[in-house]
Amino acid sequence: MTGSTAALVSFEESSALLHELAGVEVSAKQVERAAETLGAEIADDERRCVERMGEVAPTMYLGMDGTGVPMRAAEVAGRAGKQLDGSAKTREAKVVTMWTAESRDAENKPVRDPGSITYSAAIESAATSDTRPDRSDFAERALREATRRGFTEASRCVVLGDGSSWIWNTARELFPQATQILDRFHAKEALHRAGQSIFGATRQGQAWAAEQCSELDAGRLHAVVHALRTQAASSPEAAKCALYIFRNRARMRYQKFHAQGLCTSTGVLEAGCKVAIGTRLKRAGMHWSVSGANAIIALRCSKLSGRYEDFWERRRDRVAA
Repeated sequence: MTGSTAALVSFEESSALLHELAGVEVSAKQVERAAETLGAEIADDERRCVERMGEVAPTMYLGMDGTGVPMRAAEVAGRAGKQLDGSAKTREAKVVTMWTAESRDAENKPVRDPGSITYSAAIESAATSDTRPDRSDFAERALREATRRGFTEASRCVVLGDGSSWIWNTARELFPQATQILDRFHAKEALHRAGQSIFGATRQGQAWAAEQCSELDAGRLHAVVHALRTQAASSPEAAKCALYIFRNRARMRYQKFHAQGLCTSTGVLEAGCKVAIGTRLKRAGMHWSVSGANAIIALRCSKLSGRYEDFWERRRDRVAA
């Protein structure tokens, strides 16, 4: 019960829920210790047990993203970050999300299948040197999740992400056969930032961004890049956005992807970081150690992915043995 509550709400709220619903007195500190111990067990189990779960759909989707987790000062000492003085207050948790979308809406567009989403995440590196024979920690995590879901066994496998180079490097390394798609939400978000940079927070800027988003949907990337480059001299954000689109142009063939019946932006990728990480670990006043954050992330992903009871069954078998 402690693991179930701590995966969803703060340690203080978990303590109150255990008292209210079960009549059990467990202090917030006891909840924290128990939940982090259990989460560390689950993280170890996730690395060791890679069992197939569910059926392999004709098309499988894998998304990768990252989000900052607020850390204790000792965990970011000496690290470069986005603060004005160049320091860091967060460490990046990297998330791999998998889902299927065989359902269709009224317009025959693919819709995420209910209950098909799974998550795996941790604060860990996706980097590896060219001379290192081993994969990065995050690449190993993505590969484990893909193996559980039968990602590469699908007739079509698709990797979605934003413009971060570590995402596409990981995709090329692990899944060279996969179709790569730049999440359309992120592309449009970049265009709206450019519009605000050029025109300020005005209706003109909103109208300009909406026009560029329409061009994007229509597959006229040259027109979008041209519109951005004409503003590049006065807007660094416009220049940045033009380069972003140019570099990812092969991943932005949205008309072609739609004709193939593929998702280009379902909200799953954007929501993944919020659901798996933000809702639990990024609340006001929270500051984490890396080990504590990773334990709770493992606990939460296990619950959200429907693997919590499977873990307990394996745990009981190990204890019985």
